[in-house]
Amino acid sequence: MDTEHITIVNEQRQPVGIASRADIHKRGLWHETFHCWMAGREGDNYYIYLQRRSDYKKDFPSLFDITAAGHISANETIEDGVREVHEELGIELTMDRLITLGVIKDCIISEPFIDREFAHVHLYFLKTNDHFTLQQEEVSEIVKAAFIDFCDFCLGLKSTLEIQHVTKKGKENESIRKTDFVPHPNQYLIKVAEAIKKELEEGGHG
Repeated sequence: MDTEHITIVNEQRQPVGIASRADIHKRGLWHETFHCWMAGREGDNYYIYLQRRSDYKKDFPSLFDITAAGHISANETIEDGVREVHEELGIELTMDRLITLGVIKDCIISEPFIDREFAHVHLYFLKTNDHFTLQQEEVSEIVKAAFIDFCDFCLGLKSTLEIQHVTKKGKENESIRKTDFVPHPNQYLIKVAEAIKKELEEGGHG
């Protein structure tokens, strides 16, 4: 397997070198990533979709996470990150179908793993003809939660989040806690929730 190399950036997001993914995380070097959150509307209610990472992932196995996300290799642009959606979820998208929510710092420190990201965050509204085909070695399932509850959960107003299973039919709803999530910092989750909320309020998505 070829070693993945990633562009190192400084805190002004200027490229300053290239290192292997393992070295990036070992040394806690800043780099850029692609995040895609997915939402949908059912009646008057909006839902946010989350992935559950595979039990076999090296980092944060079995935890809930952003719908689709990935690193940008040294020979790629941010726009190339949209491939992650197809690879992980089986939904083929182009950048012009995504809503850009901005660049948000996302720093996870979990010794000996230090992940300092400038995350290019996007939002996609699922269409009725979108179907999940999961890359099982990466994603074990997709779940959804009422966005209003997810927003309160991110803001710390609720300690649990009720989820519904999307790709594992027949499983009952369950309540999950922050410990069931990849440990993104609260500030990242708050900024994401507020950006999506603003888009829902202003975007007129039906």
